[in-house]
Amino acid sequence: MNLAYAAALLVSLACLVLLDLRFALVFRRRPAIAAGVLLIGVVFFIAWDAVGISLGVFRHVDSRWATGILLSSQFPLEEMLFLVFLSYLTLVLLSGWRHLRAKRRSR
Repeated sequence: MNLAYAAALLVSLACLVLLDLRFALVFRRRPAIAAGVLLIGVVFFIAWDAVGISLGVFRHVDSRWATGILLSSQFPLEEMLFLVFLSYLTLVLLSGWRHLRAKRRSR
């Protein structure tokens, strides 16, 4: 069992949290709405993965970089971490873009 990929995802997620907190982009601005939108995004991608797995499009292949922990058939722990990261990254990027656009307009 190797934690390299999971650790990289967690470090990347921690960096997003620091950006979010520093610039008040998502959770510091509206925590309840942010949590809801993040949950909706993760649930959407879990459903997407479930359909892909059931159709045989997505398969889990053992890797020396992964933990080997499966949350369900063909659904590794790292996939869940990635889905959280992807959804949160989207929220941070969208909010950051809006923040920069508003700042430019105010000049």
